[in-house]
Amino acid sequence: MDILSATILLFLIMDPLGNVPIFLSYLERCENRYRVLARELIMALIVLFLFLFLGEKMLKFLHLDQSSVSLAGAIILFIIALRMIFPVTRQYGDEEEEEEPFLVPLAIPLVAGPSILATLILMASKHPNELGTLSVALLVAWVLSSVILFSATAMQKYLGKNGMIAIERLMGMLLIAIAVQMFLDGIRDFLSSV
Repeated sequence: MDILSATILLFLIMDPLGNVPIFLSYLERCENRYRVLARELIMALIVLFLFLFLGEKMLKFLHLDQSSVSLAGAIILFIIALRMIFPVTRQYGDEEEEEEPFLVPLAIPLVAGPSILATLILMASKHPNELGTLSVALLVAWVLSSVILFSATAMQKYLGKNGMIAIERLMGMLLIAIAVQMFLDGIRDFLSSV
């Protein structure tokens, strides 16, 4: 597996640009927003690496096929991408909450969401001899996402609301194409195993 293509795929699925408005709404209530953001991103990275290295063992323990994980991940990714293109009026972070976030919803499911966890399990099971390459790709995608989330306030001021919406919708279109490909790969794997 190519590091660049794996990094781009993981970065797109993490969707830091789509998460910027949600992160901003949660972090504006925090006294030390950069400390909270760093903590949440590190916890998300730990969860992502756990799924990368232990995901295949979880599949075997639960008696799940790769094709079922691929199809489930594709469906979840497709739904998330549709929400990016056609946003609902109420999103994560719209609820009023006084406490600072801890693990949920910033680390999980916004950074380490079901679609990227399913993708990591699938990549690790399809390329078991390339976990080092996948680790580097995951780390680079996480670093890029972290840089975007740390510069969210400046980005929102520079791009404005319409610019952020346009970027989020463009990312949604790319994710739909990736989801459809994952779905087709899952069907192909299932049909070849029957």
